[in-house]
Amino acid sequence: MAEKSYKYVIVGGGVAAGYAAREFVKQGLKAGELAIFSAEKVAPYERPALSKGYLAPEGAARLPGFHVCVGSGGDKQPPEWYAEKGIDLHLNTQVSMVDVQQKSLTSLAGVSYRFSILILATGSTFTKLSESGVPGADARGIYYLRVIDEADALVAAMKAKKDGAAVVVGGGYIGMELAACLCLNGLKVTMVYPKPFCMPRLFTADLASFYEGYYEGKGITILKGPKTTGFEIDATGHVKAVKLDDGSVVPADIVVVGVGAKPLVGLLHGQVVEDKGGFKVDGFFRTSAPHVYVVGDLAAFPLKMFCDIRRVEHVDHARKSGIHAVQAIKAAEEGKTIPEYDYLPYFYSRAFELSWQFYGDNVGEGITWGREGACAAKSKFGTYWVKDGKIMGAFLEGGTPEENKMMANVAKAQPCVGSNDELCAAGLSFAAKFH
Repeated sequence: MAEKSYKYVIVGGGVAAGYAAREFVKQGLKAGELAIFSAEKVAPYERPALSKGYLAPEGAARLPGFHVCVGSGGDKQPPEWYAEKGIDLHLNTQVSMVDVQQKSLTSLAGVSYRFSILILATGSTFTKLSESGVPGADARGIYYLRVIDEADALVAAMKAKKDGAAVVVGGGYIGMELAACLCLNGLKVTMVYPKPFCMPRLFTADLASFYEGYYEGKGITILKGPKTTGFEIDATGHVKAVKLDDGSVVPADIVVVGVGAKPLVGLLHGQVVEDKGGFKVDGFFRTSAPHVYVVGDLAAFPLKMFCDIRRVEHVDHARKSGIHAVQAIKAAEEGKTIPEYDYLPYFYSRAFELSWQFYGDNVGEGITWGREGACAAKSKFGTYWVKDGKIMGAFLEGGTPEENKMMANVAKAQPCVGSNDELCAAGLSFAAKFH
């Protein structure tokens, strides 16, 4: 049987793929031109929901409610949407090989397909403790979270172990959000991380102290400094405790691990130029092979505002890079040009009653304002990062949509500032100038 051919192929079924598909349709896609190959069993969905609303004890988010593109205010794209648009959505289909030169791919089942243009959007996966040789790390009752099947397993575990003890290994994004969810579901939560404070890739020590204090006020125990060295396992092979390098042992009915992510580079490894742990692309997400594009977590792209090459692992970039790549592809076909990708780094999180947003780059000195007396929900405070007399990044807790937009604008403008004391005293009013 002849190999099936597509004009466009997207490998990966996450957020970037869903938004790219929508953009193809907007650009006048014809039936049969596009195929999406996804290892997941469901159509692309807004992944952030898995560590937030999906784990809520009441009114939990469920599909089809959070298929893309609802995260940006768009319409849901359930499986029938792809069929209606003439897009072949290959679910439960893992691609095992891509041949860039031959413009072909092969699924794990051994079926081959050909393409004219490829967009790789496979993203990242979690780092497992077993990869570092941590004894007992493959025991039952130890959970990671990346896809919906893993979220379902965690939901079932929380119900089965309600009122039990949960240990969260890691103090980053996933650790902070999952610790809140476990607590809200009635478990007694302990967080363990080796760093001196939570979220060290973004937070200053002062920022972290607020969130750690807030979590402790919710009854969460935080153990900072010790490393996880192993797990105690019962006779059934289920985890029963976490062992730390300071000699302590923390009882656990559930363990959730969030110690980092690694980009899934295997399909194109050695075939296109690599950089920053991913694949080097231009301002249109085109790789060194002109018919191959890489978006989302895997793309090492020119971050124009900082004159740097960066990889960004966040849903906002996944959405926007998928859209931009399709716009670039269609423009090139028509002999037109579009502006290069000009991205403002953006990160956010929601946990308990808290909600923060960050824009720009956290380099230079962090100037925190409004922090004094901020100890409860509905607190409003922020941080500006200043380097060489210019604002490089802006963070706001508890902001309104209008206030968050002001912080984005000030981070994009990178204005010069006077003294740090004056900036601290001005607080949010400084950003108001850029409304």
